[in-house]
Amino acid sequence: MSGLHIPLGTPDGSRTDHAENLLAPNPSPMTLDGTNTWVIGEREAVVVDPGPDDEAHLLRVRDHLGERRVTEILLTHGHPDHSGGARRFAELVGAPVRALDPRHRLGEEGLADGDVVTVDGLEIHVYGTPGHTFDSLCFWLPQDRAILTGDTVLGRGTTIIAEDGDLGDYLRSLDRLRAAAESLEARALLPGHGPVLPDPIGALDGYIAHRRERLDQIREARRRGARTPREVVEIVYADVDRALWPAAEVSVRAQLDYLDRL
Repeated sequence: MSGLHIPLGTPDGSRTDHAENLLAPNPSPMTLDGTNTWVIGEREAVVVDPGPDDEAHLLRVRDHLGERRVTEILLTHGHPDHSGGARRFAELVGAPVRALDPRHRLGEEGLADGDVVTVDGLEIHVYGTPGHTFDSLCFWLPQDRAILTGDTVLGRGTTIIAEDGDLGDYLRSLDRLRAAAESLEARALLPGHGPVLPDPIGALDGYIAHRRERLDQIREARRRGARTPREVVEIVYADVDRALWPAAEVSVRAQLDYLDRL
């Protein structure tokens, strides 16, 4: 990867040599600046995570493609801020939608760990990274030495463990990504939300350390008498915006389940 462009302000327009981000206009405490839609390829293209069902955004992505033919639409996972616009975008560009979860596919082919998608002379290697959700995938773009991480690793802050996720799976996925980033000499993480991360090892080490620290804090909260996820949130997330407490409660429930299985 010879070039990495990280614009000032929002991550809109961030790019590597062969991948470019078009930011969806759905900012929130959970989506940060919005959903990153990644376009890969210069003559033909693969689009990763078309984003929410927002007609203006989908048309912007289509128009940005110009003469490029979209060969496939890939989903990192099925949450609607990533997949909600996939069916409509598929209609706009005439391409199939590939995902791990059959409910989000449009066409005959799914997407699974070990698959390799090719476009415009590029390879996109699929890594199964369950944890945030059961169907979470990451994509390795070797020509750019970049990993598209969806919600498994965000550009700012940390992700939650959704109701269909699992913390044990998530920790294993982080360890797998950390090992891959080192062995493949990755130079960037391209997240589903937030800015590009130009230090993959540092970002993943930070994520792993944060998860271990949170588990220690939850153990301590239990020792102090907290029993329910809400009681744990009130102690461990006391300094976090209360608007995020419902999401934190979902994540805490996953962490309590994990601790109970140890």
